[in-house]
Amino acid sequence: MPPELHEVVIDDLTHDGQGVASVAGERVFVKDVLPGETVTISLGKRRRKLRQGQLHAVLKASPQRTTPGCDYFGRCGGCALQHLEAAAQLEWKTKAMLETLRRIGGAVPESVASPLTSEPWRYRRRARLGVKHVTAKGRVLVGFRERAAGYITDMEHCEVLAPPFDTCLGALAETLADCSIVRQVPQAEIAVGDDHGALALRILSEPSAEDRGRLQAFGEHWDLDVYLQPGGLDSIVPLGEVRPLMYRLPRQQLELEFAPVDFIQVNAGVNRAMVTRALELLAPRNTDRILDLFCGLGNFTLPLAKSGGEVVGLEGAAGLVARAEANAQRNELDNVRFATADLEASEALPPERFDLVLLDPPRAGAAAMVEGIGRLKPRGILYVSCHPGTLARDCVGLQAQGFKLSTVLGVDMFPHTNHVETMALFVP
Repeated sequence: MPPELHEVVIDDLTHDGQGVASVAGERVFVKDVLPGETVTISLGKRRRKLRQGQLHAVLKASPQRTTPGCDYFGRCGGCALQHLEAAAQLEWKTKAMLETLRRIGGAVPESVASPLTSEPWRYRRRARLGVKHVTAKGRVLVGFRERAAGYITDMEHCEVLAPPFDTCLGALAETLADCSIVRQVPQAEIAVGDDHGALALRILSEPSAEDRGRLQAFGEHWDLDVYLQPGGLDSIVPLGEVRPLMYRLPRQQLELEFAPVDFIQVNAGVNRAMVTRALELLAPRNTDRILDLFCGLGNFTLPLAKSGGEVVGLEGAAGLVARAEANAQRNELDNVRFATADLEASEALPPERFDLVLLDPPRAGAAAMVEGIGRLKPRGILYVSCHPGTLARDCVGLQAQGFKLSTVLGVDMFPHTNHVETMALFVP
């Protein structure tokens, strides 16, 4: 029996990019629609007390609707907004970010700067992909998870992954299908540097000599170095000879090395713009003492050290601290030091004063660091956030210590997704 169809008008988009409509007074959430559109939907099950709707047809399209650039859009869970024009995506993300700051943090910035953007396709240089041998299909799948289920999307290519991963997923699946451990490879991590890429395969059993040969041949063909991960992140080992992965910050004349599973900013073009904007917003002087919290492998720390001041970088992962120290040496910077610290404990905040502070925390935010940041007496705090909700929460703590939100801007690190990053400058 065909489902009952309802003609509705889409009122708005939620923070995760779903359309909102009303059927018989009940709010219904629908994917792949835009505000103002008239569409037909069927009603799905309630999940967590929310009613989902299934799109059947767009009767009146929004002028901002565009044709998705990927064959797998709608099934693949990697993207949510390919049907919305790029400029409109930025407008919606900025609006959602500002509303979150106001609603949760009670924060209204004095100024909103233009968002940072770059190329919207083939931008993603870090990703974790699922791998699955599907007996019913008689082959291996490599890709992102599907939207509606835990299945892996059946895909040969990906329009957002950086080369060569944009075109080699099908070839990787075929290579793994010929391996004896085909059912023992659940995951693949990709990383792309400025010169070449790397592939780290999670393995649950030891590959045979023939498997190793096939994987090495695949890497050579696609100019990739292959790594194997039999256990945790510290178990990763190269398969044969490998080259260092590097990315460059040309305006700052810096080169940073990273490991295949290290955290780096996913979008190279946006990251370069973000580093430059961070320096503009903080305006460091050569007499400044600067603190970089959640410093990683030195992405912001080293550009700040180029200003000539004294810079301290704190990071929770010892491996990243070691990489940051090596990057400082590589770039001949002796005015910066790094240390491992538990940044979820307020005691980790240094006791001395700093003129400037930069925070680049994970999604959980920086509540413990924000708690005592006022005693550092900085003239500027730049918060680089990957989650508007935790930034908004931390705004409350910063404002309580006498800091005001001076400037905010969106950072489109992940085009075509509902994800938005934010740079927020606080001043006394």
